Amino acid sequence: MKVKICGITNLEDGLVACEAGADALGFVFYNKSPRCITPQDAQIIIDKLPPFVKTVGLFVNETTDAINEICRFSKIDIAQIHFDVSDDFLSQLTIPYIRVIRATSKEDILRYIGNYILVDAFVESYGGEGKRVALEWFDDIDCSKIILAGGLRSENLSELKNYNFYGVDVSSGVERVKGKKDKIKIKEFIENAKSL
Repeated sequence: MKVKICGITNLEDGLVACEAGADALGFVFYNKSPRCITPQDAQIIIDKLPPFVKTVGLFVNETTDAINEICRFSKIDIAQIHFDVSDDFLSQLTIPYIRVIRATSKEDILRYIGNYILVDAFVESYGGEGKRVALEWFDDIDCSKIILAGGLRSENLSELKNYNFYGVDVSSGVERVKGKKDKIKIKEFIENAKSL
């Protein structure tokens, strides 16, 4: 299972996540988030990361021009589009992207089944609140292209064992305080996710 550690704000947290086996690191370019980072600071961190770890930029209510430019400048590999957009909007992005489904029901997920998507619980603040999606929404669904986010911690990952999720995405579940990660929580989370 792929693991993304989101809300990276400093190099130490990024390196700890990489050393623990993270497949991707997330950088939040949304100024209302306590985990927000500037493109300049993200670039400094990304320049010092080891190879083969994907970097993901999280965007909320941004234009395609801004997303393209921030990703280019910061050396972001994938744009995570955390707000409702049209297919036309996505076609204007110049880098790979992942659409986020802020799910309020199983139907929200079924609309995009067959595509790689990230499913998060609907919260007004666009994530990072530790709210969970109802797991029963994934019953009888092929989850092999779904990345699950929202309310995940190392202690509850075992509940995902019977689903074939492509990956998991965690932020608050591995933090000491908002924006600062806990080294032990990161290691335990990745270890538990990889053992599913």
